[in-house]
Amino acid sequence: MSEETGGRAPSRRALIGWGGAGLALGAAAAGGAVALSRGEETAPAAAAGAAVPFHGAHQAGIATAVQDRLHFAAFDVKTKDRAELVQLLKDWTRAAERMAAGRPVGEGAFGGLEEAPPDDTGEALGLKPSRLTLTIGFGPSLFAKGRFGLEGRRPAGLAELEKFPGDNLDPARSGGDLCVQACADDPQVAVHAIRNLARIGFGKVVVRWSQLGFGKTSSTTPEAQTPRNMMGFKDGTRNIAGTDSAELDKHVWVSEKDGPAWLSGGSYLVARRIRMNIETWDRTSLKEQEDIFGRDKGEGAPVGKAAERDEPFLPAMLPTAHVRLAHPDTNGGAKMLRRGYSFTDGTDGLGRLDAGLFFLAYQRDVDKGFVPVQRSLAAADVLNEYIQHVGSALFAVPPGVRDKDDWWGRALFS
Repeated sequence: MSEETGGRAPSRRALIGWGGAGLALGAAAAGGAVALSRGEETAPAAAAGAAVPFHGAHQAGIATAVQDRLHFAAFDVKTKDRAELVQLLKDWTRAAERMAAGRPVGEGAFGGLEEAPPDDTGEALGLKPSRLTLTIGFGPSLFAKGRFGLEGRRPAGLAELEKFPGDNLDPARSGGDLCVQACADDPQVAVHAIRNLARIGFGKVVVRWSQLGFGKTSSTTPEAQTPRNMMGFKDGTRNIAGTDSAELDKHVWVSEKDGPAWLSGGSYLVARRIRMNIETWDRTSLKEQEDIFGRDKGEGAPVGKAAERDEPFLPAMLPTAHVRLAHPDTNGGAKMLRRGYSFTDGTDGLGRLDAGLFFLAYQRDVDKGFVPVQRSLAAADVLNEYIQHVGSALFAVPPGVRDKDDWWGRALFS
């Protein structure tokens, strides 16, 4: 929990259930929505209903200005046929192109063959694109020997994360062969996207676990108001800006020299479900809360400073303060681009809210990003009395889809 750091769709008769794809689609928005020009994946949206370009050197949904809502899903691949998995990734890509532009999947939710289920589930009809981004990642298990012939192409950095002190990980909320992160300013648009990808993948993949998120807890637009987490504190003050190409190249994007070649322009994603003991926190004094974080609750200023973005003076904080332990100066300069969200998933059966932070962090090298920071926090952060990591996953995120002929993971499977 780091605080510092175009063409006509194929006939449904030919592809009931999206068995084949071949759509040639642009990223233009429908219904009068404003689309950003291609290549501006880090630019803020022009309007709340705008479309974010799907094509580019990097996948949208990483450096993109963080949207208000999230639906994240991890999938297990059930098919054992490599060709079938490749076709699914192609089908998913074509569907993602359409949904990101505010268009329905395939031939849409109505008007097609009455004897077959419609291509689109329909709950996003009439809604704007809402800056929907869809970002895919590949988990370590996809590269296991004997599955799809990918064992020799597994990146060295895609190793299972170590178990950190205090972890209480639920296997049912951890791992996955594939993941898709859907972010949008309308929750129904994000849920619609994951629902339709799951439907297209029926019989080939199955949802292993998923997480809804609201109230972004980190921002890639530092000029905007810093959001607050469920504990009431501003989060993500020192996050990497989505427009800072030098920092992105240094800390987020995998380069050609990092290897393997298929991942160049991509990134590594760490996802952690962090449960907060809200009821205990709410009975903690304001002074203790501020000491725990190393910032004041009102302005968000570091200890001894007046403004939120003032450079922290770490020795003024308690040695166990969250900001001090997570700061790059404490961790050899480690930085990540964070896109976390708050969650509230009902209660735990004992009258306590099942609430917290769904932590998402992108980095060029996990061993130089998340791992040292989490080791520091797990060892001494006094905030650990109020939180627990209960879910964990790591994914290699491939580069962007370049054009209408490209598809998610093409370089990996070529």
